[in-house]
Amino acid sequence: MSPVRNKNSKDVRSYFPQVSNGMKVTVAIIASVCAAVLFAGCSGYTSKPLYSQDIKSVYVEMFDNETFRRDLEYDLTDAIAKRIETETPYRIVSDKSRADTVLTGKITAINDSVLTIERSTGRPLEEQAEITAQFNWKNLRTGEYLLENSTATATASYSEFQEQSFDYASKTAANKLAERIVEQMQTKW
Repeated sequence: MSPVRNKNSKDVRSYFPQVSNGMKVTVAIIASVCAAVLFAGCSGYTSKPLYSQDIKSVYVEMFDNETFRRDLEYDLTDAIAKRIETETPYRIVSDKSRADTVLTGKITAINDSVLTIERSTGRPLEEQAEITAQFNWKNLRTGEYLLENSTATATASYSEFQEQSFDYASKTAANKLAERIVEQMQTKW
């Protein structure tokens, strides 16, 4: 069955000139080169170091804890100091007057939530601990904040059926939180 045409309408092919195969190849090559040039700068890599070369040492103050759950601030502060020592070029110093920078912060929230519930009894099968901290990183030589009022959150799940407790999950979440805080100490691209 042939398409129905109005006697005043023209065939669509008459509006477009015939393009040779050579011209198609040329257009394809030009388009490929343009795409390569466009995306060459967007690869996500840099030759710059991840951490500032001007900073040599960090003093980590004991984090405050604004929640009713105690002693987690010790675990978080210790985890942050260990991560800075192992994952950055900075060294931890115990004397604030000898440090280039100081990292201060506070735990602002510790939450416990249920992830899954056993249908027959209504008891939690899996729960989650979530810790949120706010922190500042200050250059003591210049007085400027490298990070000001930054926030990080981390979670860890646990199950009493696997003999895990909230304490286990909160310590795991504190370690993840330390990792997130140290990641934010990287230089901005």
